[in-house]
Amino acid sequence: MKLLAAHEHSAEVAGRNILQLANDVDPRTVSLEGVDRIDLNFPKFTDGRAYSQAFLLRRRLGFTGEIRATGDVLIDQLVQMQRTGFDVAVLREGLDASAAQRQFDRYRAFYQGDAVTTEPLFSRKAA
Repeated sequence: MKLLAAHEHSAEVAGRNILQLANDVDPRTVSLEGVDRIDLNFPKFTDGRAYSQAFLLRRRLGFTGEIRATGDVLIDQLVQMQRTGFDVAVLREGLDASAAQRQFDRYRAFYQGDAVTTEPLFSRKAA
């Protein structure tokens, strides 16, 4: 997962079709045709509806573009964000990206499947 500081995030990028979804919008009701990136918002760290949106986008709708977490994104949420389908997380102002990277270093593998790696660990071929 790519981590961005708040000042590195731009809601608009020339040449990219970016869709910003409020966390109360059902992703199944919007057209994803030509969309390169979808920004999902966490208005408060306690509001997890964007996790469900990311999961729906990846697993049910087959979206292969970038899914970006924005808003009140905290370090302890990052691993779950990655497992539900997010590619990029824009960290809340004042958070250190190197501290955030340590979360991924702590949790290298999971027994159960997720939105990105659907097979459970026991059924994956040895690398």
